[in-house]
Amino acid sequence: MNRRKEKLIKWLFTVTAFASLAFLVGIVLVLFKEALPIFKTVSPKAFLLGQSWYPTAEPPEFGILPLIAASLWVTAGALVICVPLGVGSALYLHELAGDKQRAVLKPVIEILASVPSIIYGFFGMVVMAPFLQEALDLPIGLTAFTTSVILGVMATPTVASIAEDALSYVPRSFREASFAVGADRWQTLTKVIIPAAGSGISTAVILGMSRAIGETMTVLMVAGGSAIIPESMFDPVRPMTAAIAAEMGEAPVGSDHYHALFAIALILFLITFVFNVAAELISRRYRLKLGLSR
Repeated sequence: MNRRKEKLIKWLFTVTAFASLAFLVGIVLVLFKEALPIFKTVSPKAFLLGQSWYPTAEPPEFGILPLIAASLWVTAGALVICVPLGVGSALYLHELAGDKQRAVLKPVIEILASVPSIIYGFFGMVVMAPFLQEALDLPIGLTAFTTSVILGVMATPTVASIAEDALSYVPRSFREASFAVGADRWQTLTKVIIPAAGSGISTAVILGMSRAIGETMTVLMVAGGSAIIPESMFDPVRPMTAAIAAEMGEAPVGSDHYHALFAIALILFLITFVFNVAAELISRRYRLKLGLSR
């Protein structure tokens, strides 16, 4: 009876694991199936490097370089915010904070991670955009800068959580050896702990980048929706995710516009896939370096 139960449980777990793989393969196949037809109308080079995105014009123009540039701009801006905040929070919580501080700050970071993205977008649109417009004397508050600030705050819990896990993997013997040769806490932190956890912290940054570049609702509400190549952080932009969310409902099924949006989704999927694979490779290298299991 116990053997049957074990076999049943093993079979259920196996099916569950392969179901996840099947879903991923299905998503990839659908993306390729729906995206590739657009390249019968426009060449891959013109699609990726074209500077005009007017899918409903006559004739339509399907250059997504402004959308790619917008995604890169807001993601880079978000990293400027989330990396210092996230890594700094992780270092403080793990190395410096007392039990009382940790008991307060740790739940706050977790709450930030659980806030729905539409709440962040609503806050950015109603509070932050008007404030920045008035404070910086901008023609419009819905800009790449506003989006970067909101995305940076959204990605901070991801970076902080993973960076703290990386710090916890550093063996205690590293700290003890550093103190034994006369190093103080600051020297131990900067010369021993951070380098030892460097790969794990890099993983946190990459996954935070994936979190920022893949966000949809917030950028749709806050970025401004202008499909132009930004000249500064204070221009309205339309990242790739916002273009998909805003236009998919209006694109006739099977039209060139429809297939172009799927092609954007495919490119976004490939970008985030590369980021996640890089994060896993770096994380594995880090675990092996410290003599931990795979």
